[in-house]
Amino acid sequence: MSTATPTAAPRHVLTALSGLLLGMFVSMIASTVVSTSLPVIVHDLDGDQGVFTWVVTAMLLTTAISTPIWGKLADLVNRKVLYQVALVIFVIATAAAGFAQDPGTLIAFRAVQGIGAGGLAALSQVLMADIISPRERGRYMGLFGAVMAVATVGGPLLGGLITDSFGWRWNFFVSIPIAAAAMIIVQRTLPHAAPAQRKVRIDYLGIVLLSTAVSLLLIWVTGAGGSFEWWGLETILMVGGALVATALFIVVEIRSAEPLVPLSLFRDRTFTLAVIASIATGIAMFGASVFLGQYMQMARGATPTEAGLMTIPMIAGLLLASVGVGALITRYGHWKPYLVVGGILLTAGAILLSTIHYDTNFVLVSVYMFLLGAGVGMTMQNLVLAVQNTAKPREMGVASSGVTFFRSLGGTVGVSLMGAALATRVTDLFGDSRERIGTALAGLGAEGAKWAEQLQSGALPQVSAMPESLRVIIEDIYAQGISSAFLIAVPFAVVSIIAIVFLPNTSLSRMTTSERRNASEADLATVSVPEGMSVLTATGSVSVVSGRSTMDDRD
Repeated sequence: MSTATPTAAPRHVLTALSGLLLGMFVSMIASTVVSTSLPVIVHDLDGDQGVFTWVVTAMLLTTAISTPIWGKLADLVNRKVLYQVALVIFVIATAAAGFAQDPGTLIAFRAVQGIGAGGLAALSQVLMADIISPRERGRYMGLFGAVMAVATVGGPLLGGLITDSFGWRWNFFVSIPIAAAAMIIVQRTLPHAAPAQRKVRIDYLGIVLLSTAVSLLLIWVTGAGGSFEWWGLETILMVGGALVATALFIVVEIRSAEPLVPLSLFRDRTFTLAVIASIATGIAMFGASVFLGQYMQMARGATPTEAGLMTIPMIAGLLLASVGVGALITRYGHWKPYLVVGGILLTAGAILLSTIHYDTNFVLVSVYMFLLGAGVGMTMQNLVLAVQNTAKPREMGVASSGVTFFRSLGGTVGVSLMGAALATRVTDLFGDSRERIGTALAGLGAEGAKWAEQLQSGALPQVSAMPESLRVIIEDIYAQGISSAFLIAVPFAVVSIIAIVFLPNTSLSRMTTSERRNASEADLATVSVPEGMSVLTATGSVSVVSGRSTMDDRD
């Protein structure tokens, strides 16, 4: 006889989730608080557009690489302890980044920061699946979306105020007290989540090969056309090395007893299509958060605080869509229509943002941002929900982190592609506008020499402080560059719509991961029960064994 643990009452669920929500808030606020100050940070550290891109992609890269590792560990060792370790790594690296004195050090600490962020992103989803059924998870997914939206809104605003008032370094220190509170709450409220009792095996070779493949691909995307030619020896070595590492990774995963990313997951149509759709979501989400803040400052002359205020429409779309759709999914049990609409909105937002100029009516820009935010809010969490609904309990960690991994990977490669396109376009436009810039500088008299030196240094210019005659030219250049960057996201968004349309419309289960695991174990136990004996199923119903197991997983 076996009984499943009933789903926790809402109060108990909220108590258990409070630590996860605060942990996600810490990771989000620590990331978003620097988004509006990045142009200032890179300018102060004498960095160029390549540094700007790498400050972002270094974190995204390690987040992508570490996410499946954390997910695998979640299926092998104590999940609660893992979550706390990820939180500590993230906060220490974030604080250390505040002391960076050069671009290289800042990029290095951002990379370590991404390792912790990968754990927080993957483990929060896995731990939530332990205590909430897929059918009920919609409303709580909305809570995660709300926390994400608040952090995404509050982060840029807070970061802008801190940068303008105290200096950008304090942006990296602001999350420390929040993280301390999160550690205490997680320890006190999060229930023990023990994994299956089996020997722990880590696929170290798979980790190395995956890291090598992704890193080579990212370095090639970032440097091609700038540091080296698109078709040259460097390209052959990097692309060839990435392909070889990928092939070896697949071979190792097939032969490994505990693969980092079980390739058998791709036999599941839901997982495969969700992964494809998540790549586009990652490109839209990370690309917008990086380049919209740069657009506000470099193409519209905004200060960091003003840039934070100007990106609110996108976050409003994300917040309303995430919370509203989450509640609707829980109430009616339908999830696929919202994903389809979300994919369409995401694509529309990306297309419209690829048309913006430095003087585009800001009302229109706000509408475009709102559409993109709503699309991300409808798709991001619900793609994970769809996968968790069909994943096996013993593979919940790797399945959940798999979607998150490819979303982060898509964001990493996408931001690199968008950054490379932006850098190339801006360089070309500076060359085409040399005569106009020269005329504007000559009209500034003695002050023109100072601005000429700054522009020739290659570092990101401080557009908001420029004289009007020069500022308009530079704003136009960066607006055209950023709009061309958003154009790269469009084909990926279209592919995501196609993937979402073909997702199997599986009904959401009312059982938590723990209940499904208990039901599976009880199912095996009933095999040896004598025929005719009554047993209590995991759903609470009495059933009579008739020569075989009668366990079912009723929705």
